[in-house]
Amino acid sequence: MDPIEVGKSYDSITHRWQSPEHPLGGLEQHERALRFVKNRGYALDAGCGCNGRFIDLLRKKGFTVEGVDVSERMIALAKQRDPTIAFYHADICEWELPRKYDFITGWDSIWHVPLATQSRVLQKLCAGLNSGGVLIFTTGAVDSPGDVQDAYMGPPMYTAALGIPKTLAVLSENGCVCRHLEYDQYPNLHLYVIAQKT
Repeated sequence: MDPIEVGKSYDSITHRWQSPEHPLGGLEQHERALRFVKNRGYALDAGCGCNGRFIDLLRKKGFTVEGVDVSERMIALAKQRDPTIAFYHADICEWELPRKYDFITGWDSIWHVPLATQSRVLQKLCAGLNSGGVLIFTTGAVDSPGDVQDAYMGPPMYTAALGIPKTLAVLSENGCVCRHLEYDQYPNLHLYVIAQKT
């Protein structure tokens, strides 16, 4: 599946992120990442979805926040929820970041990028950080590169991971240091990484 197809799959299940019964995680992990932040200018939520929990947190912490998502419906709902935020409907693989950021989050989103372009997207996000800027993202807790397509959430969905060694190598090659790496849902293969631009 390409990112446009993933976006269409998400278009059909936006209601899951609007439901109070749907568990939404990541806030505690973002609080941890924010401890490393030096400046609080612009922040980007890559794969922002529609519920705004990370955007709300980052605004409370003093950032000017922007969001990007490949799902047209998610972006429409996000704009409806908060029309004061700059939202972009775009494929992160092709989208050019409009500025550099002090904080970028890619929570449960950039793992939908095709495996062949994941390194390039991670490079782009690293390049999009100001000096001292922080990147937090999730990936598969696996040792080797791989991808899978399934219908676990209902519609067809695609996920991929570079593997931990390659992920850390890409970060290092692009001027970022890993500050924290955690299997936060063990034994599920869900991993989050906090990296900082040196």
